[in-house]
Amino acid sequence: MPDTTNNPNRRSWIEVNSNSDFPIQNIPFGVFLTRDDVITIGTRIGDYAIDLGALHQLGYFDGIPLTDDIFLQDSLNDFISDGKKTWRLVRNRIGDIFDIDNPTLRENAEHKKIVLFTLDEIEMQLPVRIGDYTDFYSSKEHATNVGTMFRGADNALMPNWLHIPVGYHGRSSSIIPSGIPVHRPKGQTLPAGEDQPVFGPSKLVDFELEMAFITTDANLLGEPIPVDEAEDYIFGMVLFNDWSARDIQKWEYVPLGPFLAKNFASSISPWIVTMDALLPFRVDGPKQDPEPLPYLKFNGQKSYDIHLEVDITPKGSEATTVTHSNFKYMYWNMAQQLAHHTINGCNVNSGDMMGSGTISGPTPDSYGSMLELTWRGEKPIKMKDGSERKFINDHDTVTIRGYCKNDKIRIGFGEVSSELLPPFETKKK
Repeated sequence: MPDTTNNPNRRSWIEVNSNSDFPIQNIPFGVFLTRDDVITIGTRIGDYAIDLGALHQLGYFDGIPLTDDIFLQDSLNDFISDGKKTWRLVRNRIGDIFDIDNPTLRENAEHKKIVLFTLDEIEMQLPVRIGDYTDFYSSKEHATNVGTMFRGADNALMPNWLHIPVGYHGRSSSIIPSGIPVHRPKGQTLPAGEDQPVFGPSKLVDFELEMAFITTDANLLGEPIPVDEAEDYIFGMVLFNDWSARDIQKWEYVPLGPFLAKNFASSISPWIVTMDALLPFRVDGPKQDPEPLPYLKFNGQKSYDIHLEVDITPKGSEATTVTHSNFKYMYWNMAQQLAHHTINGCNVNSGDMMGSGTISGPTPDSYGSMLELTWRGEKPIKMKDGSERKFINDHDTVTIRGYCKNDKIRIGFGEVSSELLPPFETKKK
């Protein structure tokens, strides 16, 4: 089934700004609450959200084998389960419906009123029910920076790091969509120079610049996914802020890794950009040395040129951009991550989410966390309002943006933005 939506010359009858993340070549998928308090699955072109449930009921998907309620749900899980052929058929049809030369919906004022919403008329929701969530640790620059801080330059990378995509299983219940605030977590920390822990709010809350991919039903229990087939089971990608409490993490992570330092909240962008939309932006990844074992060796380009940036906005002040990075820096790619995840027979389901791990580039202005940008707080960042940041302060809003761009089109993810609130306090009765 060929992809027809990526034609860079295609235009929509919906007006789209040249700097928009959502031209007709994108066609992302998400879930939103409408002005009538109805939850529906939709897509977006320019500054308009499109109700796919209404489009389906009006007959615009005739000829595509879809159940009647496929878009009348509060998550994309069932649609994702239908597989790559269905995703492409639907995305192509949406492109056709909104093509500037197609008058069918364009000239139907009644139907347009039913299916089109301005962004201020909707409320975005979590796009999938995330059954399982895995976070990887796949940026060589990030792993080297953190290892150098805590173990020295000679022992920066652990012996296994260049041989496997290191990962851990995270907590899916606390993954939230953009716009939901996050409370500063409490936990145990070990103050410098002390030999006994104390309990209280984390003093070192950090963002982690990541991306994440969403899978479909991929394999049976016991069945590995070959690395060169892995992308067939990846529906699309989102921006991902894996909030971290560095002081809690330092005390707890030996011997089993992150726990309370990372499971208090993780924020994702609400529109899932499909792998089909990202095809024009494939690039070669970093050279892998030593050569991976056979089950991790792949053919072709498996990395993607996705520009990333992070802003910190103090309450009542203007934003300061603290980093510019790129997804193409990732040492281990998504296909390798999924192949490794299943090589032991672990089964993967529709709506599962895999985090990339913090994305850091080769220069200090491309690091993907405050831990690195300020080098453990030793080099504070000056904000536009004159204040300084070593880590994230209460009432700071962290915003991650990402987009791909070539000389023909721009495809973006929108943003994931969340405010850090003070610790949660139980109200006394």
